[in-house]
Amino acid sequence: MAKENILVIEDEEDILELVKYDLTRNGYRVSGAVSGEKGLELALSRLPDLIILDLMLPGIDGLEICRHLKSGARTSGIPIIMLTAKSDEADIVAGLELGADDYVTKPFSPRVLLARVKAILRRRQGRAVDKEQAVIEAHNIVIDSLRRKVLVDGNPVELTNTEFRVLYLLASRAGWVLTRYQIVDQVHGDDYAVTDRSVDVQIVGLRKKLGPAGKYIETVRGVGYRFKE
Repeated sequence: MAKENILVIEDEEDILELVKYDLTRNGYRVSGAVSGEKGLELALSRLPDLIILDLMLPGIDGLEICRHLKSGARTSGIPIIMLTAKSDEADIVAGLELGADDYVTKPFSPRVLLARVKAILRRRQGRAVDKEQAVIEAHNIVIDSLRRKVLVDGNPVELTNTEFRVLYLLASRAGWVLTRYQIVDQVHGDDYAVTDRSVDVQIVGLRKKLGPAGKYIETVRGVGYRFKE
């Protein structure tokens, strides 16, 4: 069966060729662009299954491309993995806020990038089959969204409504990095005034109540939180 189409937008040609070679060797159909303008043109014309997008591009930069694609009806669902320098935390947060799905910092391991590609495509297929999971089973945690119940090793854990929503949100997007603002946007608790900083308080409370299982909620420094796959 033919694998997915991936578009790589990267102005450093040696990196572009390396990424294209590695993805092609793993069965993906890959096209590339060395400028923001060409990359946006290919994205709009070919509608790839996934885009690997460098943020630092000549002309139209990666954040502008991300903003354009995520605001378009035909392209908003295309997953985007950002390539960014390690120190550019502000750009990482901005990209995630615009709708990017994940990021990899330079210099990066091709194996790590390939793993991120596979994970995102796998999650995309899973969402197409089941957009709203009634029950999530992850590690030793069971989250029942219909009964609003959480079990750890079979034992019930009492959570506030907001804590439950934060946990469900993170677990339903396991592996994704969510910024504090993204969590605020999607969690509206009537028992707690949710702000970007109060999210940290919610996470502290969640980890404490989950006990050893709290380790599955990972902090991504300077960016936000992720539930471990």
